[in-house]
Amino acid sequence: MRLEQWTEDHDRRADVEVLLRDGTKIALEAQRKLMTDDGWRARHRDYARQGVVDVWFWRPRVHFPHVVLDEGLPVWFYSVSKREAATSLGRPHARAHQWWRAPDLSVFGLHHPPCALDELERVTMPLAALGLGPGGAVLPEHLRKRVLDSQQEAQEEAKQRKDSEARYARAVLEARDRAARAPARCRLRRCRRVVCGVRCAAVRWIHCWSRTDDISCAESPVAPVRPHGGDPGGTGRSPAPPRTLEPSPARHGR
Repeated sequence: MRLEQWTEDHDRRADVEVLLRDGTKIALEAQRKLMTDDGWRARHRDYARQGVVDVWFWRPRVHFPHVVLDEGLPVWFYSVSKREAATSLGRPHARAHQWWRAPDLSVFGLHHPPCALDELERVTMPLAALGLGPGGAVLPEHLRKRVLDSQQEAQEEAKQRKDSEARYARAVLEARDRAARAPARCRLRRCRRVVCGVRCAAVRWIHCWSRTDDISCAESPVAPVRPHGGDPGGTGRSPAPPRTLEPSPARHGR
């Protein structure tokens, strides 16, 4: 670890440079004043071009450029007097329609670093509990476990939703397959037997006239007798017999 260390091209000077055992170079930057988005982006890209991982710490009351979140980096705060560090976790995203199909399910739990437009949750830790790794600063164990548990819960629920969708899709395909392999049915209204040829047409008249619900073509093998001429309406009922006149009116020709 070295203080006030210049980069190899002498273009940037890190407040603290740390060299890890695997050869990773980490530049620790402590900012006490506001930086513009363009100013921070230029310094960050200079570090990235030279293979240096930059970690930025801001004073608690200093507004950090939100372009840091756009670049996918966490935001760290420090307090020398309290010997504390702080960072922001991204709160779970809203689970909208078919959220379980999203390519990155980690955002539906607590996540670090947060996204640019996330609701943030500030967490603090002792400076001594903050670690360094190839990707920069590392959360303490209890915070990493909390984040992972939240993401695992979201992933398990997403798996249940996907399994439910798969079961429904299989049920639909099986129902369609059964319908395709089922024998054709008689077209007579509510006839319960399979297609049996012209006999269905023979009983259609009986079925409509009797209004029964369980009649089938097999139960009426003989075609019905058509109504006589006295039944012009075709109702199937016998015509009423003619009424005779009383003897006294008939005698007078009435």
